[in-house]
Amino acid sequence: MLDRDALAAATAPLSRARSMPAGFYTDPAVFAAEREHILLKQWFFTCREEMLPNAGDYRAFDTPGGPILLLRGADGVLRAFANFCRHRGSLLVEGEGCTKRLICPYHAWSYMLDGSLWGCPDMKDAEGFDRIENGLVPVRMETWNGFVFCTFADDSPPLIEHLGDLPERLGSHRLGEMRCTWRITLQPNCNWKLILENAMETYHTGIVHKDTVGKQSSRTLDTRGEWLCIQVIAGRSIATLPGTAPPFAPIDGLDADARQGTYFTVIHPTCQFAVSQDCMWWLNVTPVAHDRSILEVGGCFPESVLADPEFEAKAAAYYKRWEDVALEDVGILEKQQVALGSVLYRQGPLSWRDDEVQAIGIWVLDHLPLRA
Repeated sequence: MLDRDALAAATAPLSRARSMPAGFYTDPAVFAAEREHILLKQWFFTCREEMLPNAGDYRAFDTPGGPILLLRGADGVLRAFANFCRHRGSLLVEGEGCTKRLICPYHAWSYMLDGSLWGCPDMKDAEGFDRIENGLVPVRMETWNGFVFCTFADDSPPLIEHLGDLPERLGSHRLGEMRCTWRITLQPNCNWKLILENAMETYHTGIVHKDTVGKQSSRTLDTRGEWLCIQVIAGRSIATLPGTAPPFAPIDGLDADARQGTYFTVIHPTCQFAVSQDCMWWLNVTPVAHDRSILEVGGCFPESVLADPEFEAKAAAYYKRWEDVALEDVGILEKQQVALGSVLYRQGPLSWRDDEVQAIGIWVLDHLPLRA
């Protein structure tokens, strides 16, 4: 699907490497291969566990493997299921809400909060019909520090192995004590990898974000596991815009490394956690097509600051920064996607500041059975 010489140039040592060929981002066949060999086999982030606190709480998600839902059972256990009725496949729920039972809007089959089949009108004469076998189809789910991940692959290593040394690196931030307070969803008309590449380099910040976050510098950190990390060096949180003093104090007990700046990570294949001295936010990408994605940006703060009576007023400065920067990034990435469609496009030389851009591409290539 992609030329071998082009791939060799893209994976050469960084000092002489070129960008990925255009087809890496524009070819539907490449996207189909990514879906089969990466997106359906790796762990992907869904949401924070506290976003479904009560029995009957549910939230629906679109994924490359089809619609799924998270559902809090009457026993307090959070479970993941494929979001379709076992009768003839109708979508069961959309968005988020709370219910005593899931009822199919098509033919009124209904399911208990543990996914078992409850009601199935007019099925008493169906030969061999088994209620137990016709409960909702479970999806493999695991959590880390309140972050909920799912995978369609039964043979994927446990989530904690996938994360490698990320829990150690981010340990002093005590992410398990954070709570999500804000989310927005955007629909960029660009390839999913462009979003993550952009999120892992500061080369563009003084240009694309010149009127918001401005110029930044970063260092690349070694990682173990299926993740990458850079740290933007700044003695204060960069989760608010320059000129706006962070309203919240740094998290108690941050280690010396964490105090130096904000970690920007990619948890392969589709998620970024950005972890600053006083908060964290995520960029969660859902690949839709070779040129379309869904991007959710979510923000979290330590639970201890939520009791501040002025919390919402103070947090507004963070929300503005996260939304403004996300919109600026989407704007430039949609233009990049258009330009990559040029028949005259040629691979460009990489800068030393593109090291993690190259690393993302190599990780993807390593998981694809590409042919010249």
